[in-house]
Amino acid sequence: MLRGLMMDTPLNVSAAIEYGAEMHPDASIVSATIEGGMHRTTYGETLPRVAKLAHALTALGVKEGDRVATLAWNGYRHFELYYAIGGIGAVTHTINPRLFPEQLVYIVNHAKDRVLFFDINLAPLVAKMRAHWPKDMIYVAMTDAAHKPSGEGLDGILVYEDLLAGQPDSFAWPRVDENAGCSLCYTSGTTGEPKGALYSQRSVMLHALFTLTSGMSSLGSGSTILPVVPLFHVNAWGLPYTAPIVGINLVMPGVKLDGPNLYDLLEAEKVTSSWGVPTVWMGLLAEIQKRGRKPEHLNEVIIGGSAAPRAMIETFETMGVGVIHGWGMTEMSPVGTLGVLAMKDRGKPLQQRIDLKARQGRRMFGVELKIVDEAGHRLPHDGEASGELFVRGPAIISGYYENAEASAKALDKDGWFGTGDVAKITPDGYLIIVDRTKDLVKSGGEWISSIDVENAAMAHPGIAACAVIGVPHPKWQERPLMVVVKAAGAEPKKEEIIATLEKAIAKWQMPDDVVFVEQLPLTATGKVSKLTLRKQFADHPLPDAG
Repeated sequence: MLRGLMMDTPLNVSAAIEYGAEMHPDASIVSATIEGGMHRTTYGETLPRVAKLAHALTALGVKEGDRVATLAWNGYRHFELYYAIGGIGAVTHTINPRLFPEQLVYIVNHAKDRVLFFDINLAPLVAKMRAHWPKDMIYVAMTDAAHKPSGEGLDGILVYEDLLAGQPDSFAWPRVDENAGCSLCYTSGTTGEPKGALYSQRSVMLHALFTLTSGMSSLGSGSTILPVVPLFHVNAWGLPYTAPIVGINLVMPGVKLDGPNLYDLLEAEKVTSSWGVPTVWMGLLAEIQKRGRKPEHLNEVIIGGSAAPRAMIETFETMGVGVIHGWGMTEMSPVGTLGVLAMKDRGKPLQQRIDLKARQGRRMFGVELKIVDEAGHRLPHDGEASGELFVRGPAIISGYYENAEASAKALDKDGWFGTGDVAKITPDGYLIIVDRTKDLVKSGGEWISSIDVENAAMAHPGIAACAVIGVPHPKWQERPLMVVVKAAGAEPKKEEIIATLEKAIAKWQMPDDVVFVEQLPLTATGKVSKLTLRKQFADHPLPDAG
């Protein structure tokens, strides 16, 4: 091999915040704080605080490779932790506070976290869990001395601002091996124990750069993005690493993510783009309808985490808010595809564009896709063949952290990662997720996509949310059951919903029954928990089941 004569300079996360502070010093980070009120800073002002924090971590004994946990919402201190921890070569382990206690016990002990930083409104959770976590773990409340939490289970905790006080405001960032661990995110563990995805310094930086090639209009200097997706949810889809590179203004929403508070923050801070899961946008759309207009500057939403109903996309698009539908996984850092339309499709009529945006988009640079049949043979990207989706790329895991058994199951013989999704891919590269393999309904040997049925139902104005699951049937093995949440003030009837579905899906795909509930159960990451619904309705009697 003839090697190129290039400098061997590692891709390190510290370079992103240094670049942001130098080239975009006035780009802002605005945070709704847990203590109350708004905090305003810039990238130029953030770098010295990150340096102070790096010195503080070193003084606490944190070394390269040590795991440092965060239990926190979206705010400026959480952002600082990303860069101070990764900058010294340690690993940022973001924890979802909505996980079940058993999962919190497992992941903190599995990761062997050395330090845990937490927001003060989560102090009761920390006090409750502390006895089940490593005995020598250090706890730091992300606040100042005036707001230090106290009480049983909180003795000996440190205070964030006190740690920074008196520390130097510059740091000689080490040249960390770019393949060293940088960030650790665990899956939600809906089927078995959570599994850890350990990202490297290199993969985090490559993922940020790949995202910038996607063509999203919001990823440019001067844009103002409000990430509703939490920093603990796969690093807010990589945004904290992408934003400083191009000088994006960030608006951190804290904990109040309901429709009214979200609307007010979008309006007050002149937000141009916001990122989040479909359940968040349902609340915002209800508030927009109530107030009679969208937030003035909002012109784009990024929807990921689960499939966005076509009706939701159409509602946003017709009010002048462009929708970028995305797909990915924790194991992919997480972005895999983005719904930026191909140039040839951008001039098509609105309804055709919405049809395309309801798909999961086209692959991001650095992500390879293939679909295979049950025997593992590759299927054509013709928009017709469907099979299990496999992915490969430099920001996709090669195995799970300290979990050889799960790693062996996840990868095929050629090293591709099996996503568990059933998909089609069109000749021009659009990904169409048919369903999760575990969420497909198998009826008489035919597979029914729950996503297709749900999207068709959401065209009914009386439905706020719905989910389709398979329930046992003596003849057909399984049949679809639709679980519906009524829209505010609406009283949709089963017969009306079936009539809506008849216009869009085949008769054999039709739900055998429709049931109404007050709300759908959600996972810790805001997705509908079909596992919970399957347990809840396991014995539901279908009308024709005998």
